[in-house]
Amino acid sequence: MPIYSNLKGNLSYIKEKPFNLEKEIQTLFEANLKIITELNLVKSEFTIKNKRIDTLAFDPQSKAFIIIEYKRSKNNSVVDQGFSYLNLMLENKADFIVEYNESCKGNLQRKDVDWSQTRVIFVSTSFTENQKLATNFKDIAIELYEVKQYEGGIISINPIKKSSSATSIQPLTEKDEAIKNVTREIKVYSEDDHLTNKSEEITELYEAFKDAILNLADNIEIQARKDYIAFKKNSNIADITIQRKGLKMWINLKKGNLDDPKKITRDVSETGHWGNGDYELLITDTNNLEYIMSLVKQAI
Repeated sequence: MPIYSNLKGNLSYIKEKPFNLEKEIQTLFEANLKIITELNLVKSEFTIKNKRIDTLAFDPQSKAFIIIEYKRSKNNSVVDQGFSYLNLMLENKADFIVEYNESCKGNLQRKDVDWSQTRVIFVSTSFTENQKLATNFKDIAIELYEVKQYEGGIISINPIKKSSSATSIQPLTEKDEAIKNVTREIKVYSEDDHLTNKSEEITELYEAFKDAILNLADNIEIQARKDYIAFKKNSNIADITIQRKGLKMWINLKKGNLDDPKKITRDVSETGHWGNGDYELLITDTNNLEYIMSLVKQAI
């Protein structure tokens, strides 16, 4: 996609400036990991069992380790390599915990990690169509990020989205025991998982609020997590858990930053909760939909 600068109504084409080395991409990502992915850096160049992981990160939201690899060849299979890394982690959980505690000076225990949310991220200046198609499964814990550099210090980072018609990888794993073991332990969640066994009324209530949030701004994304569904624009805006009799929503603002004159939200800054942000509210109907959207919009 061409990128232009706008100077008094006149567009000027900005030329791509290729990275000289893959290491430049790694350095850029690791220095800005929190901004790009909301992950915490654990270790650069982490070696385990004679295999080297470019970047080991930790997701504080899902409580899971994330492996990041920077592609050096467009010909390699990201699926085979991705499952190899996932299998490596699941077979050596203690080593990852030890590395976290040593590098981050933490006190992480095995029970504190949700291993089912482990995933691998591949970063490259471009991926082939075959590589994109190979990861286009709704339940595969492998993500692709394309990064490009332009003149003037401009960087574009584009996560490759799975298509809405993406199918399950399960039928393809029956003949590969290693892949089957990984998919058995690691779970990629979808909206359907959260809507299973919910009544038609609750499903319609969720769809109404989902559509309203998506209409607040362009490019709002939906990411289903284990315990909630996240709505993101760069970072989380709001999170929703679908309950049997209603919805529980968290607005991603710190205490003291939400203007809520009707006082329908609850301060959960010092209370354990699933979603992000310090404001929680229960929703059982659409009566306050517009007002609630005025609250959510403050987090954009």
